[in-house]
Amino acid sequence: MKSKTAVFTGMATALVTPFKSGKVDYEAYGRLIDYQLKGGADALCVLGTTGESATVSLRERKSIIACAKERVGGKVPILVGTGSNYTERTLKMTKEAEKMGADACLVVTPYYNKTSEDGLIKHYKKVARSVDIPIILYDVPSRTGMKISKNTLRALEGVENIVAVKQANPDMVEVGKQMAEFYGRYDFYSGNDELTLPFLSLGAKGVISAVGNIIPSEISTLCHAFFVNDISKARKLQHKIAPIVEEMFAEVSPIPLKCALSLMGLCENELRLPLTKSTRKEKILEKIRQFYPELIL
Repeated sequence: MKSKTAVFTGMATALVTPFKSGKVDYEAYGRLIDYQLKGGADALCVLGTTGESATVSLRERKSIIACAKERVGGKVPILVGTGSNYTERTLKMTKEAEKMGADACLVVTPYYNKTSEDGLIKHYKKVARSVDIPIILYDVPSRTGMKISKNTLRALEGVENIVAVKQANPDMVEVGKQMAEFYGRYDFYSGNDELTLPFLSLGAKGVISAVGNIIPSEISTLCHAFFVNDISKARKLQHKIAPIVEEMFAEVSPIPLKCALSLMGLCENELRLPLTKSTRKEKILEKIRQFYPELIL
C-alpha cells in the first residue's frame, strides 16, 4: 500500500538553472531560491526540463543539488529530476540524488529511443526499487513522444515508493480518466500552468510550475485558495496569470523564463545551445509588468 502522505501540496517551482559565461551561476541560483522561499513556494524541483538538465554534466548536477539543499535548509522539500532515456544512467542519477538528500525524484519517461509499455514498466520498477525515496512519474508526451497509460499505472501500483504522477499531458479527458481510476492510489500534479485549476478540481495535490519562477506567490496562493474552498479567488488568479503563462510558452521553455528573470534582475539571460535567447523581449516585459510595473528595459 502506497503512503498517503503527499510529497508536497501546493506549488513546486521547476527551477531554471542560471548560467554565466558558460558556467552554473551559483550566486544567482541562491537568489532564485531565496525569491521562491519568500514567494511561498511549497517545494522546489531542480534539474527538471525547465532546469536544462539535458545540458548539465554529472559533476554540475552534484553541485546544483548541494547548493539547493544548503540554501533551502530544510524549509521545503526538494525534488530532483533524474530521468533519462537510458535506464542505467537514470538509476545512477536517482541513487546520487537520494544520497545527497533529495526528498523525492522526478523521473520522466524515456525520450527519443522511447520504449514499449513493457519496457517502460521495467524501467520504472528497476529505478524505483533501487532507492527508498518517493518517485514521481513524469508524463510529458510533447517532449518525449510517449505517454504513461492506465495499464502502466496499474502495473506499477505494487511499487510502494512510486507515489505520484506529474501530468503534462494537455488532454484533460485522458488525464481525467486516470485521476478517476487512481484517485487516492497515486497523487497527481499538474505539469501545465494553464491547467492548474482544472487539475485541482479533479483532485490534484498541486502543480509543478515553470511560471512559478516568475510569480511564485500568485501560483501558490491559487492552489491554497482552492484547498480552502475559495474557488472564486482561485479562478480569478488562474485568469490573471493566463497572459503570462501564454507568453512563457510562446517559445521553447525556458527561453522566455530566462529572459523574464533577467529583466527582474534575478539571473543572466543565458542558455546552453541548442537553446538561444528570446526574440520576444518587449512582449515578455509587457506581460510581467502586470505583476512588476516598475520594470524597464
